[in-house]
Parts: sequence; C-alpha cells; structure tokens
Amino acid sequence: MRIDIITVQPDLLESPFSHSIMKRARNKGLLEVNVHQLRDYSTLKNSQTDDYQFGGGAGMVMMIEPLVNAIESLQKEVTYDEIIYMTPDGQKFDQRTANRLSMKGNLLIICGHYKGIDERVREHFVTMEISIGDFVLSGGELAAAVVVDAIGRLLPGVLGDETSALFDSFQDDLLAPPVYTRPEEFRGWKVPAILMSGDHRKIDEWRHEEAVRRTKARRPDMLDHD
Repeated sequence: MRIDIITVQPDLLESPFSHSIMKRARNKGLLEVNVHQLRDYSTLKNSQTDDYQFGGGAGMVMMIEPLVNAIESLQKEVTYDEIIYMTPDGQKFDQRTANRLSMKGNLLIICGHYKGIDERVREHFVTMEISIGDFVLSGGELAAAVVVDAIGRLLPGVLGDETSALFDSFQDDLLAPPVYTRPEEFRGWKVPAILMSGDHRKIDEWRHEEAVRRTKARRPDMLDHD
C-alpha cells in the first residue's frame, strides 16, 4: 500500500512512521508513506500557502492553487483510490473504516491547517473526509498519523501474528475482553482459572462473555443496533 500525505508541517509526521509497527511495515515493503511539503507547490513569494478568507473573519485559509498543484502533480505518478481530507466535520473514523481503507492500494491524505482548506478543493478533488473525534486540533497531521497507523497495522504481514488484529476491540462490534500474562499469581491477584484450563472452547466462550460484559458497562451505545 502507498499513502501520500500533503502537509505544511512534515516534521510532525517524521516520528510516528519511524518506530514500532509502522517502521516494521515500511521496512518489509508492505507500506510506503510519502510526506510532501505543500510549500513546495506554491508559486507565490515566500512559498505562501494560506490567505485571509473572503467575507472577513478570523483565521487563515489554505489556498486552492498550491493544493491543486500538489494533488495534480502526485496524480501524474499515482492513481488514488481515495483522496482523504482530515477535518473535524468529516466522517467519524472507526474500525470499519480502517478495515475498508486497508483493502485499498493507494491513498492521498490532505492535512488541513488554520481554518481549513479552500472549499473548492473539497468539492472537486476530495473523495472522503475523515474526523478522528469531536474536537479540533492545530492541524490534520496528528489525525493523519492515527489513520495511517490504524490502517497500516491491518496489512497482511505487518503484525507478528496474522490473526491478532481480528480480535481487537471494535472488530466484532465489541470491546476486547481482559487479557493476562505471567505470573499466574501476583500479590494474591490470580489469573481467572478458565484461562489456565486448556479448554479452548470454554476459553473462547469466556472471552466472548467478558467482551459483551465490558461493552455493556463501558460502551452500551455499541450494542444499540435497533
């Protein structure tokens, strides 16, 4: 999979993709992430990429010309399955969306900044708008890193255990059950006996029951499908 990211703050994205699972995915050649400096596509003095908004009001807006130059330049190299804009008023990102995007081949992500981007870019180029929550960040870079991480870990061969991601929270509309590891007893706190039984059918039943119990207690909204 190839993911291109357009941003005015490329340094913010250097660390998230250079460590842990994302680094492993890139080193294996399973995930290619390219970060592009939007200022390189500006034709204005001082590589300007933002301007005051028409109609007045506080806050600067990312200009249409540098963004279109960047998008069209990249489109000469790649055919994108989705052109994604990170924005607080986008579709709420969830596990199902991550699953669906992990099946794509090439993605382009636009990181907003300031008051956002010129609406004409959204109208004529963007195919998908994503929000990671009902709050506002300084820019779309951190949100883009979250999305790439959620997608990248789902790619076949990235995780050490191919089935690991299948049992994450939200994959089956439930939160994940509790997990334990050695030692079996610590300060008198014991691991549930069922997990030591070796009976995998009963263990699976216990895990499902615990997942349902935890979801009811913490996220009952996930069980409301009427």
